[in-house]
Amino acid sequence: MAALRWLADAIFPPLCPSCAAPVAATGHLCAACWAGLTFLDGACCATCGLPFEVEVGADSLCGPCLAEPPAYERARAALRYDEAARGLILAFKHGDRLDMAPTFGRWLARISRISLGEVDLVAPVPLHRWRLLARRYNQAAVLAAALARELGAPHVPDLLARRRATPSQGGLDRAARRANVEGAFAVRRRCRAALKGRRVLLVDDVMTTGATVNACAKTLIRHGAASVAVAVIARPPFAD
Repeated sequence: MAALRWLADAIFPPLCPSCAAPVAATGHLCAACWAGLTFLDGACCATCGLPFEVEVGADSLCGPCLAEPPAYERARAALRYDEAARGLILAFKHGDRLDMAPTFGRWLARISRISLGEVDLVAPVPLHRWRLLARRYNQAAVLAAALARELGAPHVPDLLARRRATPSQGGLDRAARRANVEGAFAVRRRCRAALKGRRVLLVDDVMTTGATVNACAKTLIRHGAASVAVAVIARPPFAD
C-alpha cells in the first residue's frame, strides 16, 4: 500500500486543495493556506454556534435563537467561512477534491467531541436526486462518512430524502430561506424504526442561517429522533 501511494504521488504530485501549491501529502494544505484559516474555538451562541466578538457567557444565545429556538439542540462549525475557507470548500464541493474528506472528518470529530455530546448515528443533509445526478456526489454524505469513521458511529447516508428540488438558498434572506426548505425533507420509510429514540448528528458543508439543517432537524424529531445536533465545516460570522 505504501509503495502504491508513493507511486501515485510520483505520477500525480500532491497539491494544496485551495491554491494548488505542492504539499507533502495528499489532502494536506500548504503553510500559507493553513495560516489563513480561522478555526472557531472562541465565544459563540450556545445553540447555533454563531461566533461572538466577545465572551458573554457559556449559555448565551444569539438574537435569532432567542426569538425562535431551532429544532436542533446545538450546531457547531470548524471554520469561519471567509475567503480562505471558501476556496477550500469549493474545491471539495465542486472540484472533486475528495482527498480532503479525512482532514475535514478529523476537524468535525474534534468539534463534535468538544461541543455536541454523544451521538447514536451520523447522517448527511441530502441532495435532491437531480442535483446529485449533476454533481455526481453529495459532499455532505462524504463528510458524514469521514466523521462517522472518526467517531466510530454508524453512518446512515440515506436517512433523509429531499423530496423537492428547492432553488439555491444563495441570495435569499432568512425568511425566504426558511420558506424555501419548508417541508422539503422526509425520513425514508425503511429508516424510521431505527430512528426512534436515537441521537442524530446531522452533517453539512456550510451553514448560514441554519434554515436547511433546521428543516431537517424538524423532520427527524417529528419521526422520533431523541435529539439532533449539527456539525458543519464552516459558517459565516453573521446570522442574516
